[in-house]
Amino acid sequence: MKKIGMIGGLSWVSTAEYYKRVNEITQEISGGVSSARIVLESVNRQEYVEAVIDRQDEAAACAQIGRSAQALHAAGADFIVITCNDVHRFVPDLQPDLDIPFLHIAQVTADAIKSKGLSKAAILGVRKTMEEDFYPEILARNGIDVLIPNEAEKRFIHDSIYQELVQNHFSSATREEYKNVISSLGDRGADCVALACTEIPLLLAPEDAPIQAFSTTELHCQAAVTKALAIP
Repeated sequence: MKKIGMIGGLSWVSTAEYYKRVNEITQEISGGVSSARIVLESVNRQEYVEAVIDRQDEAAACAQIGRSAQALHAAGADFIVITCNDVHRFVPDLQPDLDIPFLHIAQVTADAIKSKGLSKAAILGVRKTMEEDFYPEILARNGIDVLIPNEAEKRFIHDSIYQELVQNHFSSATREEYKNVISSLGDRGADCVALACTEIPLLLAPEDAPIQAFSTTELHCQAAVTKALAIP
């Protein structure tokens, strides 16, 4: 079994779900009381937010993630899973200096959407996930177009993540508003939606969404176990 390097803390809420699901899936596949080999580097989210939001210092935020990646390499990890969607925008900058690969969440998501024969995905996440190119570029390489929420929808989604979800607060009112946003995106042409913030599936289960929905958290965890167990 390969050792999974996990960069967590962004937030601890989704990181806990990653640890739980990776071990549950490992046990389901391997049987008995099997559990995954995981080394966790949990970053200080406050430090990350101060760099990204307060100072708008992308280089400092990238360096923070880079230090965690190098620590995982030193701890013997065979590959790295980042338990946060938007942090994957740093992977192209970090990968050349690292001797072990990242398991990219957008690629895993693209594979799942493509396998269902779908071709236009709405993307829900924090602003950097919805507005930067790393998701659209990877989905486009897999023949998938992207639909981004409008400004009011983006503001609601981003604010709900920062003010509620990462603080382990999940309300029925927020859940219903997510359904409304997803329904509107479906009316505007999306045939599916990527829940591209690893806390969103804790609020809204994919099966409860108005259109076909993909939990990036679940897909990433499934892919991590597949890679760790070298399943073809």
